[in-house]
Amino acid sequence: MHLPDLIEKTVAGMGYELVDFEKAARGLLRIFIDFSPDNAEQGQITVEDCEKVTHQLLHVFTVENVLYERLEVSSPGLDRPLKKVGDYTRFADREAVVKLRATLPGGGNRKSFQGVLRMPEGENLKLEFESNDGPAILDFTIADVDKAHLVPQVDFRSRKA
Repeated sequence: MHLPDLIEKTVAGMGYELVDFEKAARGLLRIFIDFSPDNAEQGQITVEDCEKVTHQLLHVFTVENVLYERLEVSSPGLDRPLKKVGDYTRFADREAVVKLRATLPGGGNRKSFQGVLRMPEGENLKLEFESNDGPAILDFTIADVDKAHLVPQVDFRSRKA
């Protein structure tokens, strides 16, 4: 089993979702988790969630003889990357930045867009953005995306003193 598949299967079995995975220099495995869409009402990933997943992955890596030097498990952060079509569905009506691999019809010469994600229609993704001519919709697919992430939304008024 390939390493990303092994990680995804392990974290999914614990009620989490593998957001991203990275092999960094010097044997570092960097893993970003979030609650699965079914458990999204639990809020933000905590240090305890990361610790629980780390312990489970350490056991799995030992059994599967995975070579690594260091393991880092964390939340994807407020600017969560969007990697799968399901991410665009889950975060519809949220503000995001989408950077395309190449320009698309209707987008002018731009490759980078900031706007509001709209509910995908199958594999067709949509971002509503402001153009020089007013509101516009960018239609694209996951294959068109170089990088995409949510725009952090922070409400300081909700904190209690």
